[in-house]
Amino acid sequence: MINGKTAYLKKLTSRMKMQSVDVGKELEGSTPPSVFIGSWNYPKVYAGPMIAPLQGDTTIMDTPESWIPQEKTQEDIIGYRLNLVRGKQLVGIRDLENNFVEKLQEISLASNSIDSAAEFGNKPRGLSFSDEHAPHGPSALIQKFDIDSVKWDHELEKTYYDSDLKASDALMDLHNKDVPFSNMQKAFSVGAMGVGKRRRLVPTRWSITACDSTIADHLLKEVRYNDLIDSHRVYEFSSLNNYYAILLLPLEWQYEWMEAFLHVLNREELIFSDYEENSGKKGYSRVGGCYYTCKMAVLEELTRMKKQAGAIVLREAYNGYVPLGVFNVRENVRHAMNQPYQEFEDMKSALNYISTKLKLPMDRFVKQSDLLKELLQSRQTTLDAFIPK
Repeated sequence: MINGKTAYLKKLTSRMKMQSVDVGKELEGSTPPSVFIGSWNYPKVYAGPMIAPLQGDTTIMDTPESWIPQEKTQEDIIGYRLNLVRGKQLVGIRDLENNFVEKLQEISLASNSIDSAAEFGNKPRGLSFSDEHAPHGPSALIQKFDIDSVKWDHELEKTYYDSDLKASDALMDLHNKDVPFSNMQKAFSVGAMGVGKRRRLVPTRWSITACDSTIADHLLKEVRYNDLIDSHRVYEFSSLNNYYAILLLPLEWQYEWMEAFLHVLNREELIFSDYEENSGKKGYSRVGGCYYTCKMAVLEELTRMKKQAGAIVLREAYNGYVPLGVFNVRENVRHAMNQPYQEFEDMKSALNYISTKLKLPMDRFVKQSDLLKELLQSRQTTLDAFIPK
C-alpha cells in the first residue's frame, strides 16, 4: 500500500513517459508571460522565465482560467505546458534588485506575451509534473536573458507601486477587480506586492496556496455574517478525467474535501481527505494545496450569493488522470458552482443522488470521512442507508 497522497502522486508522475519540446542552447520565442520559482535550497531558489519556442501570442499556455471554459482537453493542456522551456538562475529570495529578478517582475506584471531570447549553459532537458503546479517542459541554467519592452497590466502596476499595501490586502483588491488568479499569483511569487521591506520571492507552489488560502480566509470572514441557505444543494461537473460533487448544507460554515483515485495506476482505490469545523483549521492540510483551492472556489460562490453553508466536496479521478496542478481543482469547482444545482429536502436524499454519479460506493467516502460521518451520526443516519439493497 502506498503511504500518503504525496508518495502516491510521486509514483504516478514517475511513470509518465512523455516528450517535452526539443530546443538547443539558444532560444528565441515568447513568454506567455510565465515565470517559475522553485523551492529547493530555500532561501536561495532557482527562479526564471518560461519561454515557448514560438513567436507571437502564447498567452493560452499559462492561463488556466481559460482552459475549462474553452473545453481544452488534457492533451491540449499538456501540449501547452510541455512546450514551455524553463530557464533558471540561483537567486536569494530578497535579492529583488538583481537585474535578472527585475526582468522576472516585468514579465509577471505584463498584460500580454513578450518576445524573449535566452542562452542556456546546457541544452534544456526533462519535464515536470506535480499536483501543486502546472507541468512544464525542459529546464536548464540560463546564462543570458533579454526581453522586449513590456506593457504592464494596469491593476498589477498599481499594486506594485503601492509599497505600503499589505500583500493580503493587495490580493483581495485584485480579486475584487476580477484579475485572473494566475496573474495575481505570479505577481505575488516574484515579490511584486506587499509592504516594501517585506517583499520577497515566493516559490511557485507555495505562492499558489498562499493566494488561495489568503483569499479564502478573507471571503470566509464575510460569509460568516450571511444567512444560511434554505435547502440541501448539489453542484457537479466533470472534466479532465475527474468528477466533482459539491454538497452545500444549510449549516454554519464547515468544510470537508475528499478525493478518490480510482484505477489510475493499477487497480487501486484510494481516498484522501481533510476537513475543518466552524472554528477553522490549524496547521497545513494533509492533502496539500487542493484543499485550499477548493475552499476558495466554494467561498467565492457563497460570497456572490450572499449566503452561508457547510460544504462537503467529493472528487473522483479516473484512469487516464494526469496531475496538472491545483488549477484543475480550482477551475473545475468554480465551473461546478456556476452550473444549475439540484435541490433536496435532506442530506440523505442529496447523498443518495450523488451516489448515483460516483463509481466508488458512497459508504467508502463516509467511512473515510470525519465531518460527513459526524453529521450523519448527529442525524442518526447509518451507513446502511447508502448500501444498495
